[in-house]
Amino acid sequence: MNMDRPFAFPAAILGGSLIVAALIAALAFYNVHTLDNSLTVTGSATRATTADSAKWTVSLARTAFEGGVSSAQSQVATDAQQVTVFFNKAGLSVENVTTSPVFVDPEYGSDTNAPRRFNVHQDVTVTSDKPDLILKLSKDIGALAARGIVVQAQAPQYMISNLPQLRVSLIGAAISDAKARALEIASSTGRGVGQLQSASGGVVQVLAPGSVDVADYGSYDTSTIRKTVMVTARATFYLR
Repeated sequence: MNMDRPFAFPAAILGGSLIVAALIAALAFYNVHTLDNSLTVTGSATRATTADSAKWTVSLARTAFEGGVSSAQSQVATDAQQVTVFFNKAGLSVENVTTSPVFVDPEYGSDTNAPRRFNVHQDVTVTSDKPDLILKLSKDIGALAARGIVVQAQAPQYMISNLPQLRVSLIGAAISDAKARALEIASSTGRGVGQLQSASGGVVQVLAPGSVDVADYGSYDTSTIRKTVMVTARATFYLR
């Protein structure tokens, strides 16, 4: 007979209770201050929004032995020109495109007698206020590879330009949410909520839709055009 079995079910209940308690504390922190007769509550507010700017970097690379570095540099420069034309034909102006210098990095191997190889690479970065266009271009990157261009494209980054203004409006909504929670907590004890004593806004969480990947110091997901912005606020109310 296994004597440990009778304790397994209560332990599972205890573990589940601790998890639920932690979630509740994270979502609705509150603290009653008996000395000044006040209640502190954390509220939150979220808003679905859409990125209005995008940035995308395309890396071009060639490999050459020591005697062919100059030729590889010319090839990479030609590739960069074709990528720029690719962007221009899509409706992006020259001002939207930035080209880095050509970099040459030696490869290091264990065989010191082997001919030295070099990686020649250059980055072409495009910025735009048309995220949907950047998304489409990133999916059409195969058209460049079909021309013999060695492309290593990074994932596009999608940003929100009015995030500071959005944060301000969400803080107000988060404080309203905190007051609603304070009213619910106070009413359960037969008390009421008076004036706001103090309030402070928390960090901004810019998340992909459906994501819960929040961080203590804030987060900024750039992988999606559609986003959810969340702000928390901590408010203290007088009790009556």
